[in-house]
Amino acid sequence: MTHGSLFSGIGGFDLAAEWMGWENVFHCEWNKFGQQVLKHYWPNSISYDDITKTNFTIHRGKIDILTGGFPCQPYSTAGKRLGKEDERHLWPEMLRAIREIQPRWVVGENVIGLVNWSGGLVFHEVQSNLESQGYEVQPFVLPAASVGAPHIRQRVWFVAHSSKIGLSTKMENGELERGRFSKQDKRKVWDTFPTVHPICAGDDGLSKKLDSITFSKWRKESLMAYGNAICPQVVYQIFKTIEQYEGLNSRNDYQDSHD
Repeated sequence: MTHGSLFSGIGGFDLAAEWMGWENVFHCEWNKFGQQVLKHYWPNSISYDDITKTNFTIHRGKIDILTGGFPCQPYSTAGKRLGKEDERHLWPEMLRAIREIQPRWVVGENVIGLVNWSGGLVFHEVQSNLESQGYEVQPFVLPAASVGAPHIRQRVWFVAHSSKIGLSTKMENGELERGRFSKQDKRKVWDTFPTVHPICAGDDGLSKKLDSITFSKWRKESLMAYGNAICPQVVYQIFKTIEQYEGLNSRNDYQDSHD
């Protein structure tokens, strides 16, 4: 499976895709610290900067799964909740990227505050926008605690699928890529909680190795990056479900063609 990420941060979606054994084709992140982390761990992926200035049409029909945690600040209860009036309201840019790329799957993420901001205006808009592009959409509320994290961290996830866009070559051939999640990772123990800082590698599910490529001047950025990051263990469960669905459909299509 091929994967591309938008608003990539420090690579939570990309890490989960790597656990699945998928190819991380590109990432898009404007934050300089995030860019350094992404280039360090995925040097072979195409690296984009400002989504508003990026044309993604070269990837049309070549990405199986497009992901993105579009900025949450406009809807977060920790902020002013300016919504569409906030310059960080970038869902329209993610929608444009979806139109240009036409991935088979879209997985979007945001804070739980999106559900009730302005009576659920943007929450419903995201779904209607995706449906207008031919996707079937199912929103979920999944907390980090659901995969054993020692904190709740509620998030809303949009999982969208288009049956109009063909399977990748590997899927057409009935081949399933198997995950490379080690047994040790599968049994991940959240053994570093409580920690010195409220958000850090120990309790958000990200690797401690992130700090090993940073230095003193990045300390503040490192903590902010952890706080803004998604929990990759949650995404991994979503990705596993998608792969199982694709595998089932691939086998059914194969059987139908040989009946």
